[in-house]
Amino acid sequence: MTISNTKNGIQIKRAYDKPSNSDGLRLLVDRIWPRGVSKEAIRISAWRKDLAPSTALRKEFKHEPARWDDFLKAYREELKESGGWEALKELAKEAKSKRITLVYGAKDETHNQAAALKQFIESMK
Repeated sequence: MTISNTKNGIQIKRAYDKPSNSDGLRLLVDRIWPRGVSKEAIRISAWRKDLAPSTALRKEFKHEPARWDDFLKAYREELKESGGWEALKELAKEAKSKRITLVYGAKDETHNQAAALKQFIESMK
């Protein structure tokens, strides 16, 4: 799912969607490698496990929309405690001048860590 139409900014895409030349910097933001996707096919610039939710938080959330608000709150706190929040600030700065695509493997295109990270980064502007 592409979220932005400009040449810079943040967008999110499933790992199973075909990469595009307009994706810019592609960052995988999952703790687990997407099942059935080769390194060649995913074409990521970096695997940012440090930005992914902890295994415990991921299992607690279970990608259930009813738990989304609680997930966002807990995820934000995790990032602040781990130093990931500072990394997001750097991505927010980079996104002002180039396109960054956050890549994720979840089936739910609305309730996933990439959507959460995009929301966090956009709140920093």
